[in-house]
Amino acid sequence: MSLNDPIVPVVTEPAPGAEAVLVAEPQPSLAAEGLPFRFCCFVTGTDTEIGKTLVSAAILHMLVAGGVRACGMKPVAAGATERHGELHNDDADMLVAESSVHLPVNITTPYMLRAACAPHIAAKLDGVTIEPVPIIAAYAEIAAASDAVVVEGVGGFRVPFSDLFDSAQLAEQLNLPVILVVGLRLGCISHALLTVEAIIARGLVLAGWVVNEIDPDMQFADENVEALAERIPARLLGRIPYLEQPTAAEAAKFIDLAGLPGWPSARD
Repeated sequence: MSLNDPIVPVVTEPAPGAEAVLVAEPQPSLAAEGLPFRFCCFVTGTDTEIGKTLVSAAILHMLVAGGVRACGMKPVAAGATERHGELHNDDADMLVAESSVHLPVNITTPYMLRAACAPHIAAKLDGVTIEPVPIIAAYAEIAAASDAVVVEGVGGFRVPFSDLFDSAQLAEQLNLPVILVVGLRLGCISHALLTVEAIIARGLVLAGWVVNEIDPDMQFADENVEALAERIPARLLGRIPYLEQPTAAEAAKFIDLAGLPGWPSARD
């Protein structure tokens, strides 16, 4: 059974006088049918500006270096500027640069918003409403064209998109294994543990977590990581040191996803 096994609803026989109940039942693994695993994940973080994009790009870099047809997706990006008649966002562009499958920007980033602020505010300023259907449809198109998909969230785990929809609900609907990026700075222990609780409470799989050292003057950094490792019920996938000029290739040196369901085996 893979973390990425498809889930379909089945109807269980009801007790006399009771209504039928829909139950999610895992389908047989693709590997059991002689087909390769697919790697897909949702990358979230303890806060904004803590390295989600760097880690997402690093994962894409590793996949592409291994010959995998991989595509990054940033469903919602706030803080876009117009270049050559098209809106661009630095985070979304970084994922595109590390992808080997290239699709139109309205697919890889269905909601490209101009203002660099909370998405629900930026969307209102642009006169749009962020809804789940266009994002899910875009993800399906990306998944159909790729062998691996890395979806990067926005801000922390639960960020409002509208009055009725937020980023945690998006993660639930995509139902992908979650990789948590912990920005190593004062206060990160509480932020990380609360985020882990929120992920697990929604029935999502926490595949692992990555530490990103964003404060070069952080005191007791090792002790903070040890405290997190004792309390987070998932594997530490890497610890990226503070990088003066962070790149996906450099960050990838400090991340190890071997053993995660769908992750390609090392090639001889």
